[in-house]
Amino acid sequence: MISLDEAVTARLESHGARFEVLVDPDAALEIKRDEFDGELEDVIAAEDVFEDASRGDRPAENDLEKVFETTEPLEIIPEVIKRGEIQITADQRREMQEQKHKQLVDTITRNAVNPQMDNAPHPPERIENALEEAGFTVDPMEPVQEQVDDALDALRPVIPIRFEEVTVAVQVPADHAGSAQAKIRQFGDLEREEWQNDGSWIGVLTFPAGLQNEFYDTVNEHTSGNAETEIVKDKDDLKTR
Repeated sequence: MISLDEAVTARLESHGARFEVLVDPDAALEIKRDEFDGELEDVIAAEDVFEDASRGDRPAENDLEKVFETTEPLEIIPEVIKRGEIQITADQRREMQEQKHKQLVDTITRNAVNPQMDNAPHPPERIENALEEAGFTVDPMEPVQEQVDDALDALRPVIPIRFEEVTVAVQVPADHAGSAQAKIRQFGDLEREEWQNDGSWIGVLTFPAGLQNEFYDTVNEHTSGNAETEIVKDKDDLKTR
């Protein structure tokens, strides 16, 4: 379950009665869209249905039976969310908006590059400033992934930007290969790998181009700067958006 501070109220009014449940806001939106595939118990603040959640008042059982044909909370809660409205306070809306804004900046930073600067990653501060200059406002009620394309459209007149993946080949010397390759392979899709006769490891990975600096830092950290890297230039290995 989640805490009351994290929950929003979903409210349904039907047959002269009111029903309220306390649920995680993102999960509530997924449930409304029939996209939720988690455990309901993990995203609610109470395994209960209320008439007034703020006071803890519960509806009459006959009202539950009349509207939902059951009194089982875990069967009723999704119905209240799907058929009702999600209520959020001004403070909750502001907090959700700030959280979604941070997620959006992180998503763009991790995936975007500057095509005018040899596909160098954009630092988060530049994305932050460009979004502000573009006047882009994050919708707290929409998933971040569904807002990325609109954000990119708003950013393009302000800064040169595009989403791109990069493919990098890395060779790790034998004395670091065992531990380093385990860390390196976590960065993206491992296209291929090969262990050399001298014990060194070669891997070819594809990952968001915005992660290049972080990738090289990780490689250097776990190989004491002794690894060799090379960007694979074959255009078939690069995907742009």
